[in-house]
Formats: sequence, C-alpha cells, structure tokens
Amino acid sequence: MLILNFSHPLTDTQKQQIETLTGNPITEIRTVPSQMDNNQPFAEQIAAKVAAIGLTPQEWQNTPLLIVPPALNFSAAVLLAHLHGLMGYFPPIVRTRPVPDALPPRFEVAEIINLQAVRQKARQERAA
Repeated sequence: MLILNFSHPLTDTQKQQIETLTGNPITEIRTVPSQMDNNQPFAEQIAAKVAAIGLTPQEWQNTPLLIVPPALNFSAAVLLAHLHGLMGYFPPIVRTRPVPDALPPRFEVAEIINLQAVRQKARQERAA
C-alpha cells in the first residue's frame, strides 16, 4: 500500500497502527509538502503538488493508496476533490488524534476512514 502523506512525518508507531488497521503492509510512503500560499488559488497549488507525485493515470486508478490529508481544511477539501477526479473514487484517509496527557505532545492513528463507503451510504440515504 502506498501512503501519500500531506501532513507531519509518520512515526514507527503510527505506521504499525496503519498496518494493523488496514491489514496491509506499507510498501512506500511519499511525503508531499502541504504548505499553501493563501494569496494564490488553492486548486492550482493542489494540482501542482499532486502532479509532482508522479503517478500515471493507470497508477492513480489501480494502486492501493491511503491518504494522510493536510491539516488545513480548505486544502484537504480541494485535495480530495482532485484525487476523486484522478482515481474515480474517494480514497481512504488516515485520521490522527492527540494522545491524552502525552508530553511532549504526540499523535496516534485514530481510524482509517473509507470515504467511498461514506459517500455510498449518503447516496442511499438520499434515495430513501
């Protein structure tokens, strides 16, 4: 499984948590800088960051991907819309959360969210 990480570097513990939750080994992690220029259009910036990942159209559609989205909500929304266009579905994402009372502060993997399943469930609700 290829992880596209638009956030902070993953720790060894977080990598183990991801493998446990998904039941799949991590084959590669590509870190994508997520700093955005607030004075420039986000769609263009996200498109450039995604293009720099270097996957072919076939790889976007066929490679098992897991996304660690950026923390900035606006860029995360644009990223997911862009990826849906390339992949034909919403990719699963990693949600992290702070470890209670940890000093120094650290984060753990809270869940893997299957965004495509969330979408499908919402479509069923719409049809009801």
